[in-house]
Amino acid sequence: MSKEGISVMKGRERPKILIADDTEGSRQLKKIFETEYQVVEVAEGQDIFEPVTEHKFEIALIDIKFPRAREFVMRLKSDDHFAEIPVLALVSDVDSGIHSITNGASDFIMRPYNETIARHRARAVIDKFAVERFLAHSDIDRDPFDNQYHVEIDRLTGLYNREAFCKRAAALMQANLDQKYFIIYFDISCFKAINDLFHIETGNSILRTAANYFERQIDPSVGIVGRMEADHFVVCIPQDRINVGQILDGLDGAIQALDISHNILFYAGVYPVNNVDLPVDQMCDRANMALKKVKGNYMNRYAYYDDGMRELMLQDQMIVRDMEAALRENQFRIFLQPVYNVKTDSVESAEALIRWFHPINGMVSPGKFIPVFERNGFIVKTDRFVWEEVCKFIKQQREETGQVIPVSVNVSRLNFYNLDLLEFLLGLLEKYDLESWMLKLEITESAYTDNPHQLMSIIKAFREEGFPVLMDDFGSGYSSLNMLKNLPVDVLKVDMAFVRELEESERAYMILKFIMMLARELGMDVIVEGVETKKQLDYLVSLGADKIQGYYFSRPLPVPDFKKLVAEKQNTSTSD
Repeated sequence: MSKEGISVMKGRERPKILIADDTEGSRQLKKIFETEYQVVEVAEGQDIFEPVTEHKFEIALIDIKFPRAREFVMRLKSDDHFAEIPVLALVSDVDSGIHSITNGASDFIMRPYNETIARHRARAVIDKFAVERFLAHSDIDRDPFDNQYHVEIDRLTGLYNREAFCKRAAALMQANLDQKYFIIYFDISCFKAINDLFHIETGNSILRTAANYFERQIDPSVGIVGRMEADHFVVCIPQDRINVGQILDGLDGAIQALDISHNILFYAGVYPVNNVDLPVDQMCDRANMALKKVKGNYMNRYAYYDDGMRELMLQDQMIVRDMEAALRENQFRIFLQPVYNVKTDSVESAEALIRWFHPINGMVSPGKFIPVFERNGFIVKTDRFVWEEVCKFIKQQREETGQVIPVSVNVSRLNFYNLDLLEFLLGLLEKYDLESWMLKLEITESAYTDNPHQLMSIIKAFREEGFPVLMDDFGSGYSSLNMLKNLPVDVLKVDMAFVRELEESERAYMILKFIMMLARELGMDVIVEGVETKKQLDYLVSLGADKIQGYYFSRPLPVPDFKKLVAEKQNTSTSD
């Protein structure tokens, strides 16, 4: 073979990588990988098999249209001499990439090549094969019926599994009693939804990429990292050897490089170890308690354990234990909070809120059970319960009075992962003989930050069917103005934090004034919620706000009390 056909970069201490690409991308790939690997290139017309017999490669990057590429991949899978070389297919479209995986490639990257994505996918594939080689050549007895059977390595990620992590972390801390350690528990937001929305290999790629990042950041001579299960990772490390915020930022960058069209965030709970004799499993549980305190919070993504969290854990356990029975036994009720039109002095609409009347513990605060439901997915069932109860109320109100007061219902972000969401809502309208304008749908800003493209598509579908769409808690996040540009909502519900600060902050007043003007220019309506005092109301009226929701007018009311309020208001208007 001619020397022009194959070129080997200098630096023999580096691992080798094979590139067979007859497009212009070959030079780009060489530039991407040559700082970390010895790059061996195969040019068009050259024998793709010869370099494999001469060199030991970490990975082969193969253009699927390269001469004899398919034969090459098949031989790598069937020939013991080549079987441990993973293949990363080079393709021009997703369909070709999927086809290449079904034919033996481990993963693919698409042209034009993105340097970060190419590096991360190559590393993920190499790491996966390293784990498989370790397991394949391990001397450990693999009889699954042997009680002594024990493998320390998690097959997917190459990290220690739960048992091995706990054993090694305990030994590390016992051997260094003068050192203060952290146990840090990591979790991914909405990972189940990622597996539901995408191919399971996408979820596996996320886990392998995270594992690779942890391995690069955690020095094995001072710390231990493991995968507990699913999307949960755990780290044991001296307190002075880690910055949790920087670790989370680094994870963000590594995952974003995978170019997945979904906002994927890691959260962390930190347990400062003050008793090394405590079982490591219990340390992990405490770190996990701290994590649950912040999961879903976009502004603060890690928290430290304190003793008060144990009481919260017991409370959460009660909620989870009793939630199914509560739904079955009608312990949940809807309350309605009126939205007043100050110009017409009338109840214009209402917002439906859920309340839980526990047979033993009395009324459970929504602030306690709703976050738990959002974490475990039960919010989907309770949302649908509320929607149906509201439809029953609207139908009953129309039959009793001949009038309809539209009611808005919350659509928690987990509902957007259900493909039958719109179908379910339309089914309720048909069941209760209602029109779509009668049921208003409230979404939160966090739903937009999770997956903006999907949310925009769903909102468009809602509005095409005639459902009014409200953006709840507007201004509570960091992307509000950008969101206004993209989301075709009908109503902005201004975050009550602005209202609370009106009396003390001139800046809050100016921001709210700007929001009101901007909404009018965009053809949107505004509801200001959280109004509690006459002074706040006067401020808002001076800004042109006319739709107000808050305790100044009324707290959320049981359905009978709400009906009574509306009737009294109508009688007062009639007598006037």
